[in-house]
Amino acid sequence: MKTINVAIIGVGVVGTSVIKTLQDNQDIISARTGVKIIPKLGIARNIKNKYVNIPLSTNLDDALENPEIDMIVELVGGVDLPFQIALKALTNKKSFVTANKAMLAYHRYELETQRQGTPIGFEASVCGGIPIIKILRDGLCANHILSIRGIMNGTSNYILTQMSHTNADFEVALKQAQNLGYAEADPTLDINGSDSAHKLLILSSLAYGIHAKVEDIIIEGIEGLIPEDIQFAKEHDYAIKLLGIAKKQDNELDLRVHLCMIPKDSMLAKVDGAMNAISVIGDKVGEGLYYGAGAGGSETASSVISDIMEIARNKTAPMLGYVSNSQSLEQVVMLAPKEKISSRYYVRLKVNDKPGVLSIIANILAIWGISIQSLIQRNANENSYANQHEIQHKKSQQNQNLESVFLLLSTHICCETQIQGALKELYNLQEVLEKPFMIRIEQLT
Repeated sequence: MKTINVAIIGVGVVGTSVIKTLQDNQDIISARTGVKIIPKLGIARNIKNKYVNIPLSTNLDDALENPEIDMIVELVGGVDLPFQIALKALTNKKSFVTANKAMLAYHRYELETQRQGTPIGFEASVCGGIPIIKILRDGLCANHILSIRGIMNGTSNYILTQMSHTNADFEVALKQAQNLGYAEADPTLDINGSDSAHKLLILSSLAYGIHAKVEDIIIEGIEGLIPEDIQFAKEHDYAIKLLGIAKKQDNELDLRVHLCMIPKDSMLAKVDGAMNAISVIGDKVGEGLYYGAGAGGSETASSVISDIMEIARNKTAPMLGYVSNSQSLEQVVMLAPKEKISSRYYVRLKVNDKPGVLSIIANILAIWGISIQSLIQRNANENSYANQHEIQHKKSQQNQNLESVFLLLSTHICCETQIQGALKELYNLQEVLEKPFMIRIEQLT
């Protein structure tokens, strides 16, 4: 039986699980591939307290330059170093498997160019427990993909679930996520939308053959959300989710990551806790929802090993879903300009409670061609997550005794240019006490 020797670079939670699974399940893995897959070497910055029974090293070249190593599995995280590891592995004709969505978000097309037929696997880079890469590249490969909408980050989804179900404030829900291990000590990439954006860019390459970059698309996170926003959504039969969205209209592709109000009875609205879910609509198959754990040592390791096994079977497929000598779909599908996006919008304004304020706001919206669909006024909580220094600075220029209220409104459909222009003008009003907060309303049709 043929043997494939694997080096694992990054022996953390996932790397340890990969090693142990390859060893514990070697019989079934060999039976399903016809190949004996051996974890031969582990590379880590610190090899102390690593409870695996394979040789360990701190030197990358012990794996990358070792002629006995057939495959490199990269699990170190980051962008620059993993990219250099990938290039060196491909130069030395070693198969390469990664779970690194950030590196692929920036360098996936460079790897496709450099690999020269050497297999690359990256199933674990997007929603670890969901085989969404294979679904798009293989299972739905005969379909034109009309849209992808997904909850792609478990940390943010857990926080939103806690805020919705238990009325927890943002900071309290974030602390709970950290205590449970769903959020890192520094959760920035999870809560600001960057993690979801990295995953969306990878999926957009597979579904549409488009080389979009991080700076090309709208990326917004969940910071700034307060209970009043949650309550408005509930009263209007919506749930609030952080979604990665790809929608094709004619030859333009709309790509974005941001909070959405979505119908509470939709499938995505029912995905709670730290789980992930991806809705894909194909022109022939219709809508499918793919649900599962987005992270975790064993879940991510399972996806890593599926790539290892696929390569062991000598399966050859274009890395990003399209053969290199075919007509590039990039010539057909163009990224839609951000300002052309159209939607309904929810807006929260904190304003002075005095006569005439609503009229001023409605007039500004009308100037920008925006009509109000619904409006609610609520007493403002002084402990909300606003910039209190900014509020006091604005208040100091006017009557300190005025009470403040929240105006919570939803609009009819308008475009991004209109809403952004209106929000900027509203922010400049003395009557508006903090930066307006906006959520797009996605109908999922």
